[in-house]
Amino acid sequence: MKSYLKSEIARAAGVSYRTFQRWLQQQSEQLSQWGVTPRTQLLPPVAVEWICQQYGIDERELFL
Repeated sequence: MKSYLKSEIARAAGVSYRTFQRWLQQQSEQLSQWGVTPRTQLLPPVAVEWICQQYGIDERELFL
């Protein structure tokens, strides 16, 4: 797993960037533990893996 932009993860999830931002707002407490703020664009690998697990995003979609 590597770092990804929020827009890349939103595309892999099949949702708009705005919808993805709303998803992340609901998880702000957990994400803040990894230093992710609402303005963070590049998500660290640990956050990417956690988000993919939480929202059922196929990690292989990120590589396309």
